[in-house]
Amino acid sequence: MFHTEADLTQALRTGPFHLALRAALSARGLPLQRVQHHLAGRGIKVGVTSLSYWQQGARRPQRPESLRAVRGLEEVLGLPAHSLLRLLDEPSAAEVERPGRRSYRSLVEASGVVEQLIADLESPVDGGLHTVGHHERVRIGADRQLLCRDSQHVVRSHRDGVDRYLAIHRGDDGCDPARVRVRAGENCRTGRVRWDAGSGVLVAELLFDARLRAGETYFFGYGFEDGTGGPSREYVRGFSFAGGQYVLQVRFDEAALPARCHRFAQTSTGATRSGRSDLTLSGRHRTVHLVEQGVRPGILGIDWEWE
Repeated sequence: MFHTEADLTQALRTGPFHLALRAALSARGLPLQRVQHHLAGRGIKVGVTSLSYWQQGARRPQRPESLRAVRGLEEVLGLPAHSLLRLLDEPSAAEVERPGRRSYRSLVEASGVVEQLIADLESPVDGGLHTVGHHERVRIGADRQLLCRDSQHVVRSHRDGVDRYLAIHRGDDGCDPARVRVRAGENCRTGRVRWDAGSGVLVAELLFDARLRAGETYFFGYGFEDGTGGPSREYVRGFSFAGGQYVLQVRFDEAALPARCHRFAQTSTGATRSGRSDLTLSGRHRTVHLVEQGVRPGILGIDWEWE
């Protein structure tokens, strides 16, 4: 899609960041490789993949070197100073309209924390595994807090020698990750665990009972026992890569039933939530669920409202 100067002016005023960057690139007619070349001439090193992720909304610049690159983009694209940087400090419109949800900035910060914790564990981002099927069960307690979640996971290795999986947990506001318990189930055991108290993020290494060959599948189970955070209002799962089937089931305590539940999807943390549909509590265990047959990169989740 070609963007005019009027489109660009509007995008810089209203955001979000990735749409404004995309409009600027289109309006200036510059391919990403050329932009990277201009940035390199200013002593700024950034990959074409990162630039692509930024304009798609799949990633959001936040580290000092990335913010320096954004300032360079403003110069290369002939934009007013701080016009893109300003958008990185603003929440999305959807967040402003729906108070009580985790802020966009907190989600971005948590994403950066996850990357750092994964780096601390010296693991590649993709881990060498693709998801074939993932069934996740979440329990919400009588005090409206996330009590625990359990996963049954089937993966396929796309390289030889893979023998572990990194499971990520992020509690609700107030979560104390130091008190969250990691529970290894079938066909795995707990390895190293890292957490960040400020964001409530915990990354656990789950060690397989065997090293996988490329193309081989593996079934394992694991869970997290939490109960340390405040009232829960949603559960989301992010997917960096396309995969197989994903099933999410949320169970509520009889003493704390939500007024309404919805399924939703997002292309990224900053994008508008789409595909919203009502979910009805069913069964004596008061559960709602979603099923996605072929997962695409992005976010899937269930949110709910308390009365």
